[in-house]
Amino acid sequence: MVLWFAHGVRRGVVTTRYPFEEPDRWTLDLPTPPCFDPDALTNDVVAELVAVCPSGALRREDDTLVYDVGACTSCGRCLAAAPDAVSASDMFELAATAREQLVKRIPLRGGSPS
Repeated sequence: MVLWFAHGVRRGVVTTRYPFEEPDRWTLDLPTPPCFDPDALTNDVVAELVAVCPSGALRREDDTLVYDVGACTSCGRCLAAAPDAVSASDMFELAATAREQLVKRIPLRGGSPS
């Protein structure tokens, strides 16, 4: 590590090469943010998702589920509450240049509950 640091300082390298060819194996066990299926999002499902989210990352605006990726803690409660509408994204890396880019709007296309 010390040799890499000295080499980097001499050459002006401040970061390592990214993205890596393969992610580290330990990352396979990390919890990942959810993915939402708009076709499975009904009024009742969205109400349940908003109710179980402890971080407030989910809210409803009209016929849209608003998902704040930056506020999500990847706790998995939404996956447990609505497994037909929510799945794990399997992506743990996240980058954005503006806070607004972390807010996703998912239209509700699911049918009304019977």
